[in-house]
Amino acid sequence: MLKQFLEKIKQLGEPEADETDHLVAIAAATLLMEVAWADHHISETELATIRQKIKEQFTLDDETLNAIIEESRNHQDNSVGLQSFTRTITEAWDEPSRYQLVVAMWELAVSDDGVHHFEEHMIRKIADLLYVSHSRFIEAKRQTKR
Repeated sequence: MLKQFLEKIKQLGEPEADETDHLVAIAAATLLMEVAWADHHISETELATIRQKIKEQFTLDDETLNAIIEESRNHQDNSVGLQSFTRTITEAWDEPSRYQLVVAMWELAVSDDGVHHFEEHMIRKIADLLYVSHSRFIEAKRQTKR
């Protein structure tokens, strides 16, 4: 679904900054949804944390935020992989920004009943796809547990 949307934008030429930000917000929210869903349950606490993290990163009104959260849930439900989302992030963000997304994933994982081993595995997988080194992955984990 995101891939089809990206293809349409490519056909139209370079996306405008707002379109790119919107795509990156959806990709980031979808990756956060994947972490929340790793233990096969997304709690209200996790949803609130995802909303907060996306709102902190992107300047969004409530209507746009709700649309992005809903779209990211649909992507997460229907997704067959993470690469289209991680590619969107790596093309738009530098390493420090990608690292901050990994920190947000750890904060999400600890937001409910602590880190489930499936959540940790998902964060590691996403961090690899975002080209965040193992040492930065560990640093993000430690930063979250302070």
